Amino acid sequence: MATIVEPTIFELSSPGRTGVTMPPPDVPTVDLPSKDLLRSELPLPELAEVDVVRHYTRLSKFNYSVDDGFYPLGSCTMKYNPKINEDTCRLPGYLFTHPLQPIETVQGNLVLMYELQEWLKEISGFAGVTLQPAAGAHGEFTGVLMMAAYHKSRGDTKRTKMLIPDAAHGTNPASAGMLGMSVVTIPSDERGNVDLKALEAACDDTVVGMMVTNPNTLGMFDEHIEKVVKLVKDCGGLMYGDGANLNALLGIVRPGDLGFDVMHFNLHKTFSVPHGGGGPGSGPVGVSERLLDFLPSPLVGIVEEGDEDIEPLYGFVTPKHSIGRMKAFHGHFGGGLVRAYTYIAMHGPDGLKDIAQYAVLNANYLQAKLRGTYTIPFDRICMHEFVAEGRFEGSDVRALDIAKRLMDYKFHPPTNYFPLIVHEALMIEPTETENKDTLDKFADALIKIAEEAKSQPELLHNAPHTTPFGRMDEVKAARELVLCCWLPEGYDSEK
Repeated sequence: MATIVEPTIFELSSPGRTGVTMPPPDVPTVDLPSKDLLRSELPLPELAEVDVVRHYTRLSKFNYSVDDGFYPLGSCTMKYNPKINEDTCRLPGYLFTHPLQPIETVQGNLVLMYELQEWLKEISGFAGVTLQPAAGAHGEFTGVLMMAAYHKSRGDTKRTKMLIPDAAHGTNPASAGMLGMSVVTIPSDERGNVDLKALEAACDDTVVGMMVTNPNTLGMFDEHIEKVVKLVKDCGGLMYGDGANLNALLGIVRPGDLGFDVMHFNLHKTFSVPHGGGGPGSGPVGVSERLLDFLPSPLVGIVEEGDEDIEPLYGFVTPKHSIGRMKAFHGHFGGGLVRAYTYIAMHGPDGLKDIAQYAVLNANYLQAKLRGTYTIPFDRICMHEFVAEGRFEGSDVRALDIAKRLMDYKFHPPTNYFPLIVHEALMIEPTETENKDTLDKFADALIKIAEEAKSQPELLHNAPHTTPFGRMDEVKAARELVLCCWLPEGYDSEK
């Protein structure tokens, strides 16, 4: 296929074109104090406004977004972002406030944050919540810091080991490693659960805790989660829950009730806040009673009680043994917190439960449609996602080929090659927002691709064929970075 080569803004430039014509000045003009402040050689492009608008509009159409189509990214929960979220976060009282304003002038903002903290506590079963962390991995780091601070406060300095299952998210070992902890990988058993014998052998008095993604990246709810928690607690460790897959549990089970001590929420996944190219993440963290005093500061709290005539005054409070501030100001307020608050308020308790039930139903429906065509190594009832193998006996087609070919069928590919414990992994998460028609079309495309893999493998090796750009050499792009900007021909960079 021919690859579209989009001209740069500089190549579209033509001398004398302008997008804005300034009126004559109505005040006397003066010379600048130094000629060094004038940069006449700066190669700014010259274009009309319409040229600029058309150029960037064309570029935008090369992108794929959740408003364009299905995003089956396993472990990422790329659900539709309701437009009412966009309306509320643009309300003037939220949009035009500043975090340094006196608390008396931002009571509405603080009430929203306080209620969001309370709602997340209720949803998760935790005793306290911080809204500060800027993303899931930042929330993880915050949680692990609190775990370390808890042990240090007890004089238990020999605890330096973090246990992490091989079906956990990849950020888990990174978060523990950033604090100098040694990571011990716990294997999965044949049903996709934590291997209890391996866990028991690893539990001793050097364990900080265990970081568990449940449901895990195989899409499996651990059948022995209560035993896992007990083994870790019995050796003095703490339990960390990776909340990235909370979409499967809403209104059905609360991690705090299972014995977890700390968990981060991905507001940009479970609670429909745009992420990736669509906006900032948000990773609040919930904790059990034993970690309450270690939460980051400040937290939103009631600083003056009200009565029947006077509303309470909301402000900021500092926990007794706080690990300190984790982010400038108070989290991604308009970008994350207002949107998530809107989403939870719109659904209510029953609606949140529906989200989880439909997410699980959609994943199991897709898994059933693809069973027999694709190998599903852990083939039991899944939660919000499942993992298939992107390979076929007698064919050299691999997961990457299948993913690229899906683009020709107008679908975004699922997550590839993760988790690592599945060969040629295709991790598929439909979310609750996709209807049966979309799921059927997606399954039909994957079934047709499986047939092509056996009869026309080269078709897949060279895919995609219908996109504006052909297959990129992703390895080369990663190894041979181009870090300089484009400069027009003849431009003397030494000047």
